[in-house]
Amino acid sequence: MHRMLVMVALLTMAQSAPDPHLPTATFDATPPVLPTGLRHAVLIVSKTNGWRHIEHIPHSNAVLADIAHSLGRPSYVTENTAVFNDDQLRHFAVVVLNSASGDFLTSDQQAAFRRFVARGGGVVALHAAGDDSHTQAWYKDTIIGTKFIGHPGGTDQFQPARIIVDRPHHPIMAGIKLPWSPVDEWYSFDANPAARGMTVLARIDEASYRPGTRLAMGMHPVIWINPASNARIMYSALGHLPASYDDPNYRRILVNAIRWAGK
Repeated sequence: MHRMLVMVALLTMAQSAPDPHLPTATFDATPPVLPTGLRHAVLIVSKTNGWRHIEHIPHSNAVLADIAHSLGRPSYVTENTAVFNDDQLRHFAVVVLNSASGDFLTSDQQAAFRRFVARGGGVVALHAAGDDSHTQAWYKDTIIGTKFIGHPGGTDQFQPARIIVDRPHHPIMAGIKLPWSPVDEWYSFDANPAARGMTVLARIDEASYRPGTRLAMGMHPVIWINPASNARIMYSALGHLPASYDDPNYRRILVNAIRWAGK
C-alpha cells in the first residue's frame, strides 16, 4: 500500500510539473546593469513569454555572442527586457531577437524599441521571434510582416528541405554554398510577406519536403528583410535545432545579417 501511494504521488507530481517550454509570462521592470564601455554592441535577447525553445537557446546565444566577437563588436545576452529603454538601447547597434516569443515588451519598452528602429538600429529576428504568439501590431507589421500558421508535426516535424536563394547578391546571402538542404522545423505563414512590402531573400522548395496540405504555401519564404523601415530588419524562420547554429551556411547568414543590420 505504501509503495502504491508513493507511485501515485510521484505520478501526480509528474503530471502537475510545469512544462519548461511554457514558462509563466513575466514583464521586467528593473533594467539590468550593463558592462562598462559598451558601444555599437549587439544585444542578444531570448526572452520567452510564449513557447520557449529550451533545446537551442543556450547554444544559439553562445554562437551569436561568438559571432559578434568575430565581427569586433561587444555583445550582451539577456532575458531582462527592461533593457529596452532609450538610455540603454543607445549602447547597441543591433538587437538580435533569438526565438524571443510572446508579447515580451511592455508598452513603454515597445515605444523605446520603436524609437531604436526609427533612428536606424538594426534588428535580426530568429525563428520563434516570428511565431503567432506576438500580437502587438507594430511588431507584427514591422519586424515580421506576415502571420505564422504552423509547422509539420509528428515524424514530419524535422525534415531536410532545399533552400532556394532568390537574392544571391544581397549581403546577407553572400558566401552561401548551394545546394543546401538543412534539417529544420519548417514554419508556414498565412501569406507571402512580399505581398506586404518585405523582400524575400530565400525560400523553401516545397517539392523537397512534406509540408502537408494545410501548410503548403507554394511560394514559401524562409528569410526576408523589411526595406520600408529606416532600420535594417531581417527575419529568418530557420533555427529550431541547436545543430542549425553550427551549420556553416547558417552561421554565415547570421554573421552577414548582424554585420548588415549594424551597418
